[in-house]
Amino acid sequence: MTIQRDAHLSTDDEQPPTGHRAVGERRRLVALWGVVAALAVGGVWVVSTPRQGAASGAAAGNKPAAAPAVAGHPEQPLTESQSFVAERYFPAQRSYEYDDYRAHRSASREGADCGAVQEDKGRDVLADLACQGWIGIALTRSDQPVISSVTVLRFLDAGAAAKALGPVREKAAAFGFTYPDGVLPPAEGVVPMAAVKVELVGHHITLTVSRYFDQRPGAEPDEVLKDSNRSAAAVAGLPFMWM
Repeated sequence: MTIQRDAHLSTDDEQPPTGHRAVGERRRLVALWGVVAALAVGGVWVVSTPRQGAASGAAAGNKPAAAPAVAGHPEQPLTESQSFVAERYFPAQRSYEYDDYRAHRSASREGADCGAVQEDKGRDVLADLACQGWIGIALTRSDQPVISSVTVLRFLDAGAAAKALGPVREKAAAFGFTYPDGVLPPAEGVVPMAAVKVELVGHHITLTVSRYFDQRPGAEPDEVLKDSNRSAAAVAGLPFMWM
């Protein structure tokens, strides 16, 4: 009996410590896993941060540097005479519109010698009038069988252009007509019906002549030609209005 009681007491005395130890062990395990997890997270951060920095540094180091400026003299801008070409002021791809007028550029030419745009090569209407160059374009209407020849004459300054305005108006017929591709000049002796307009625009003079495609003769222009000519002249002057 004594042995059994002692054994029973002994068993009862050992159970509480065992329970406490189990709880303590669980607490320690939980704490340990928390530390391990924290270290693991911290380890990943510590390890990955230098690696990311190194990768960034490597990428930055491998990035090609900006190309050095090309040695040599900078390209000089074109002078006004060099840039006085039809494509600059009247691009072929542009549609030309003014009120009800719709047209496209159907031909172009230019030159530095103003005598070259005149019909009589042996007699220069602009002699001693400081003409610096010329542009010739053809504008073809989209809705009417009308073509307009625009001649732009460039002068040294506005004063020189104003001085030449009278002679150009008086001798407008002396300047060549710019024909679209496929359109032939009238037969010799035929004077086509035409509307003519000469205007001073800054240090430029615009000479605009409108005719029918078939070059039909006539002493006076009709309303279609007059309207076409006014619109074509307005289109011709726009690029030079603020120069």
